[in-house]
Amino acid sequence: MKLLALVSDAFGGSGGIARYNRDLLAALAGDARVRIAVLPRAGRAAPATLPHGVSQRGPRGRITFVAAALWAAWRGGPFDAVFCGHLNLAPAAALVALLYRLPLWLQLHGSEAWEELPRARRWAAERASLVTAVSRYTRHRFLGVARIEPWRLRVLPNTIGAGFAPGPKPKYLIDRHGLRPKTVLLTVGRLAAAERGKGHDRVIAALAASRPDFTYLIVGDGDDRARLKALADAAGIADRVVFAGAVPDAELPDYYRVADLFVMPSVQEGFGIVLLEAAASGIPVVAGDADGSADALADGELGRLVDPHDKPGLLRAIGEMTGVGPPPAALVERYGVANFAERAAMLLDDLVSSAGPARSSAAPAGVG
Repeated sequence: MKLLALVSDAFGGSGGIARYNRDLLAALAGDARVRIAVLPRAGRAAPATLPHGVSQRGPRGRITFVAAALWAAWRGGPFDAVFCGHLNLAPAAALVALLYRLPLWLQLHGSEAWEELPRARRWAAERASLVTAVSRYTRHRFLGVARIEPWRLRVLPNTIGAGFAPGPKPKYLIDRHGLRPKTVLLTVGRLAAAERGKGHDRVIAALAASRPDFTYLIVGDGDDRARLKALADAAGIADRVVFAGAVPDAELPDYYRVADLFVMPSVQEGFGIVLLEAAASGIPVVAGDADGSADALADGELGRLVDPHDKPGLLRAIGEMTGVGPPPAALVERYGVANFAERAAMLLDDLVSSAGPARSSAAPAGVG
């Protein structure tokens, strides 16, 4: 079974979408029958770092991506299906699938699928044989903007790797950021002006009215950092807000362990993988109830869901959840790699078997 994967980024990329694409493609490649050719818009990865059965070409720019995708389908086939890792790439993926008469699997991550779509993306999405969304919330929003039968749109939540697990507070991070003897609230996420819905500003506002021993540790960087720092200065709590910046992947599990509470009252999460990482690390979690965060927290079983715009409610949840015991490990395991891989393999098998035998890439539709 051979899959052509057109992705924004995956292996060699950074961020939640790249991580999801890596996890999904690696899970599918865990089946020895499956071979995957990946064409990314961004990100480079040395062949030795790729999972067995996965090959990846160099990244392509926006203008050349369609031509590169058509060339990859022609030279690298025959393929059994096309996987599209982001809605923005759906027109290119749909064109390849149409020309080579292949089933198309489209992945939805979050806000890109919530609002009215440009005509080309909607056309492409509505022709996908299978669409998967990271959460029920994203699935619900997409059904409102695309004409697609509900049975074609499935939910495949993010998965959590083995690196995130409970452990003692790392002394080197306590010393690095001056966190002794503070009670540490943590948020992990990009500080992007275009993504202000994550709720950093709401936590800063709540912190100003909270216990004086609370310190807010922010992991992540971006063009919104200066605004958030100014908010902390204006609230008189600049000494209680620590901007750690971007941190190495190897240190991220320790940043969760140094915290007493993870808090992210977001209104824009397609799923919220950081919420799941925090729960897997054994710290309590507070999140917003207005987006896909409910899926990550198993409808509140793995943490507290609050109205992200209710400042008193957020402050109360922070106080009540700080110091409670770790989330149930058995619930976290629902999102483990084994369950994710089993579900992904079933979806691919169903997609290919329902489409019938693949057409050779040497003969695209209408040629020969």
